[in-house]
Amino acid sequence: MAQIIIGILALVIVGFFILAKVAKNKMKNTPMVDDHKNIITLTDKNFQIKTKNKLVLVDFWASWCAPCKMMAPILNDVSEELNGNSYIGKVNIEQYQVLAQKFQVRNIPTLILFKNGKEIKRFVGIKSKKYLLNEIAKAS
Repeated sequence: MAQIIIGILALVIVGFFILAKVAKNKMKNTPMVDDHKNIITLTDKNFQIKTKNKLVLVDFWASWCAPCKMMAPILNDVSEELNGNSYIGKVNIEQYQVLAQKFQVRNIPTLILFKNGKEIKRFVGIKSKKYLLNEIAKAS
């Protein structure tokens, strides 16, 4: 009886690892969603001027990051709903490592809310549209 239970448990564990591998490969091959027209592409050269006198939620991301790919459509939706002086910005950490280091980005996606060029709040991982809109509203 114990051998049957061990055998079933082994099959479940092997099945789990196969499923995880398939899911990982599928996410890895998922194409990036194009940024909404309202999203600001931030670089080391324009970062300071584009975050000055505004409220900007900045997404630090990379093209190989599956959770970043999941956040892209959410950020597009958020950017559609923003008005006034609130914006979404994106920093590709592969291209602008200096910015990632400057803001001590250790995990991605990292979203940092800047008000008048100063960091006021930080979020790590996938966040919902409702959550982000609420946080932006509180900071306005």
